[in-house]
Amino acid sequence: MVIEIITLFPEMFRGPLDESIVVRARRAGLVDIRVHDLRDWTDGPHRKADDDPFGDGAGMVMKAEPLIRCVTELKSKATLPVTVVLLSPQGPLWKQEQARVMAREESHLLLVCGHYKGVDERFIERCVDREISIGDYILSGGELGAMVLVDSLVRLLPGAIGRAESAGTDSLEDGLLDAPQYTRPAEFEGMAVPEVLLSGHHARIESWRAEQRRQRTREKRPDLFRLFEEKLNKTQ
Repeated sequence: MVIEIITLFPEMFRGPLDESIVVRARRAGLVDIRVHDLRDWTDGPHRKADDDPFGDGAGMVMKAEPLIRCVTELKSKATLPVTVVLLSPQGPLWKQEQARVMAREESHLLLVCGHYKGVDERFIERCVDREISIGDYILSGGELGAMVLVDSLVRLLPGAIGRAESAGTDSLEDGLLDAPQYTRPAEFEGMAVPEVLLSGHHARIESWRAEQRRQRTREKRPDLFRLFEEKLNKTQ
């Protein structure tokens, strides 16, 4: 997979892309991540990428010209079809199911990080294939959203995680939260690990974990549990 990121603040990506699973996947050649400074496609000595909005109003708007130039040039150099994604509060909420589909079906993503008051609508109309939001809250820009997308996608690529089955049992992978997790010591300050986990009886352990997942989701995320039950009922 190739993931290219267009941003006004490329230094923000130092660290998140150079640690943990993401950097291991990059070193293994599973993903090629490139960060581009939008100002490289601007005009004039001041490299201005934003301007005042028409119709007055507070805030600045990212200009269409440098964005269109940048996307056009990057797409012209691509050898595979490119999907242009704008990180935007106007897009649908990012879900694990979408991450699975995108990781499986997309080979070249171009993530555009909005900033300030937003981006010129003409850029969206001409260049953007999808808008995605990571949540109903306000951030300074799309950079953090792009980092979330990258991390959630890269970990799903074959070979990115040492034990592939680990990713398949994470919270939300099948619509439920994960079961409680424990490690050594078996007892700590009077708090003991559930006996079933020490039994070595794999069938009992799996049954206990399945029940715990349902119970946890029902108590902590009733919204998720309702969706899980609806999907379950449809398949029965």
